[in-house]
Amino acid sequence: MAPTIVRDGQFRLFFFSREEPRIHVHVSHPHGEAKFWLTPSVHLAVNVGFSPVEIRQAHAVVQAHIQEIEDAWHRHFGR
Repeated sequence: MAPTIVRDGQFRLFFFSREEPRIHVHVSHPHGEAKFWLTPSVHLAVNVGFSPVEIRQAHAVVQAHIQEIEDAWHRHFGR
């Protein structure tokens, strides 16, 4: 299961239900997908297909929705 947290333009932010416990978010886009750690600060963990510009855009989207992502994580995982 991969619940969508936010859609922002062509970016879809989501996480997988049975993945590692460290808080993170996946970002999907027609050109690729990335994974960002949220703690201790937002930073790139994995990039598949994004250009440097798209990574910066994805990072900005994650930053803009950080509270929504964290709230959704805690609701979903109860942590």
